[in-house]
Amino acid sequence: MKIVVIGGGAAGFFAAIQAATANKNAEVVLLEKTSKLLQKVKVSGGGRCNVTNSCSDTKQLSASYPRGEKQLKSAFSRFTTTDTVNWFQDKKVKLKTEVDGRVFPVSDDSQTIIDCLEKEVKKLKIEIKLEADVKKIIPTYSGGFELALASGDRITCNKLIIASGGSPKSENMQWLKELGHEIIEPVPSLFTFNIPNEALNLLTGISVNPIKVKIADTKFEFSGPVLITHWGLSGPTILKLSSFAARNLAEKDYQFKIQLNWLNDKKEEACRNELMNVKAANPHKQVNNHFPFKLPTRLLSHLFIKSGIVETLRWADISKIDIQQLVQNLIYDTYEVQGKTSFKEEFVTCGGISLNDIEFKNMQSKRCKNLYFAGEILDIDGITGGFNFQAAWTTGFIAGNAAASV
Repeated sequence: MKIVVIGGGAAGFFAAIQAATANKNAEVVLLEKTSKLLQKVKVSGGGRCNVTNSCSDTKQLSASYPRGEKQLKSAFSRFTTTDTVNWFQDKKVKLKTEVDGRVFPVSDDSQTIIDCLEKEVKKLKIEIKLEADVKKIIPTYSGGFELALASGDRITCNKLIIASGGSPKSENMQWLKELGHEIIEPVPSLFTFNIPNEALNLLTGISVNPIKVKIADTKFEFSGPVLITHWGLSGPTILKLSSFAARNLAEKDYQFKIQLNWLNDKKEEACRNELMNVKAANPHKQVNNHFPFKLPTRLLSHLFIKSGIVETLRWADISKIDIQQLVQNLIYDTYEVQGKTSFKEEFVTCGGISLNDIEFKNMQSKRCKNLYFAGEILDIDGITGGFNFQAAWTTGFIAGNAAASV
């Protein structure tokens, strides 16, 4: 049996390793379009590689995927985060779990994960072909495939696993459409929000946790830590919001309003009453020195200025109208987002092969026998925190084992 894997990323490597492990007699070949392997692994987690997440509850884990939640519930029952940790530790890779649940190699170096995967590939005698640009996939009468490469070479195989990523510009989407698959147009999923020409950006480096963030006129709303940057807003909550609202924001061409409740769950009336009570009880004290809500000093000064309040005034000098304006900026602080910025060097998309075309018990195409999928080529994506790599390991594990079966 000859198994070809297209894609030299995390999912492709793991699928190839599982196929070669499950069937010692199979010839496994991995094709990579570029001259470099495991590039996303290299840059993940700021170069540390966020291998997975410590969340092991299947229901809670699958809820971290805006697209693919339902299908991954069954997939994770076969290979979950604990299996990932055990697999790497069995290969002598020491891992650590950080307070937020993210799992990294103890070395804090993504090269540790790359070396592990490459060592396994070498041990299993998996052939790697670099700069192998597949231009066409032709099903054969025997139930296998012939791959036409840009170089003019032809490769035949009995089973084919596609793990070539989810780039919107990728030619592989066209191959798969020609084979009868429905393609959900890929759009960016994890990104930060650009808010140009706003005084807020002068507060670079301030982190507030928790605050509630809502995309105006939508159902998308999350609470948690937010980081103010020189271009706008970032941090786990913004990235989660960008992930769940990815398609909605693409339709808006990344021009939308965002609403921040700096006091998280505090309601307008409760906020107003608290401020009025402080005013009544402390008329001769300075507003900035006797403020009821704990916020970073620079952020509070920004909100006072935005509300037209001189923060060194006494509470007695602050009118009800001033207080109402301050309440609005504390509870409904609104900004115009104009564009996005990729999160560090990581590029995640939603979109790809429609999940309706996939049999998740073996990751096989429902449209084309002996064709399997793994990783971001699928319409699956997770929030930041190791979840996208976990989807790659899980789908790669299932696809590789299924393809190796006779």
